[in-house]
Amino acid sequence: MRHRRQPPFHGYPRDVTTDWNAATYDRIADPQARWGAAVLDRLPLAGDERVIDAGCGTGRVTAALAERLPHGSIIAVDASPAMIAEAERRLAAFGDRVEYVVADLARPLPIEGTVDAVLSTATFHWVLDHDALFANLAAVMRSDGRLVAQCGGAGNIATLASVLRDLGQDVDAVYFATPAETKRRLEANGFVDVEAWLNDEPTTFEPGEPFESFLETVCLRPNLDRLPPSERKPFVREVARRMPSAALDYVRLNIVARRG
Repeated sequence: MRHRRQPPFHGYPRDVTTDWNAATYDRIADPQARWGAAVLDRLPLAGDERVIDAGCGTGRVTAALAERLPHGSIIAVDASPAMIAEAERRLAAFGDRVEYVVADLARPLPIEGTVDAVLSTATFHWVLDHDALFANLAAVMRSDGRLVAQCGGAGNIATLASVLRDLGQDVDAVYFATPAETKRRLEANGFVDVEAWLNDEPTTFEPGEPFESFLETVCLRPNLDRLPPSERKPFVREVARRMPSAALDYVRLNIVARRG
């Protein structure tokens, strides 16, 4: 039987919603799914492990993970009830092999027992307290358990950040860490054999509505939460207009570690 738990959320600033437009995100998140597939390839699996997908979103990468665990199980964790609902629809064919948990990675996870591994893609930068994040993951991992993750890293979407500063705002409610501070935090929270590195992933979009839809749903979501509804679309269009092109200079922070 699947279980859904929903503790209080504390990862974002108080005036930023934790929920997403999950259906739109699922439609436009091809870059995140593509990166996620590459990250999954770094996680060695025998096929019978218990694995957390930390920030499962709509379950696109989770589905690929489930295919590699024919005798294992997955705990799909996300802070967004809408994302979890979308993931449940996508992953229904996997039945009770997937458990769904609505939870904040910045707080102790409501998970019984330990897991063999944690996979995470395009999520950790939404958690502002990485010390708490890594402590909470370590607490539910067995000794020698693997952590394989990727998220936005230092220098991520710098051009968009510059445009927003010109408009009196900033890329908000995110934390783009460096490899050095990530390695230090992981080791301080009981991880060993830590590797952390950055790689550039410049990503081009179709101009007009497709680019604006991506900005609105993903990058500008915290900014838009603070605007009246009538001002949100014009703000997105103005940001897109000021960008040099329909492209984002993504920088990914990659993490591979083992629970000591």
